[in-house]
Amino acid sequence: MRNNYEYIDPDYTYTDPKTGVLRNLADITDSDGLLFFESAAVVKRAKELETQPITVQNTGTLLDIHRYLFQDVYHWAGQKGTVEISKQGKPFFLTVYFDKGFVYIDTLVVGYRKIDRAEKSQLAGHLAVLLDSINYLHPFRV
Repeated sequence: MRNNYEYIDPDYTYTDPKTGVLRNLADITDSDGLLFFESAAVVKRAKELETQPITVQNTGTLLDIHRYLFQDVYHWAGQKGTVEISKQGKPFFLTVYFDKGFVYIDTLVVGYRKIDRAEKSQLAGHLAVLLDSINYLHPFRV
């Protein structure tokens, strides 16, 4: 199954009006071509992060990681999204609430740091909530 994002971009700020494909640094207008290009670029950058990781401090770090991974594909990599998106018909967090969502996730990160590392089940539960919250917030365009 393919990851299929739907962009609600009435002004075509981020998408090509003819194809609906995200505008990108390579000027690719074919969705399969962009998927291939994006995948190759992100895999290359992810491998670099294996040797030079970015330590997560807060939600700002998430933007830094996104910028690093997608820098070769999109000029807006690492910036908060400004259009509503959904994936397979399920909407992500509304952009007008991003700031509140960032504050919430920052509190989850602070809470995570306070957990005794010996408490494996508590750590796992907290990380699951953190990951789910970050995924739902999804402050990026991709």
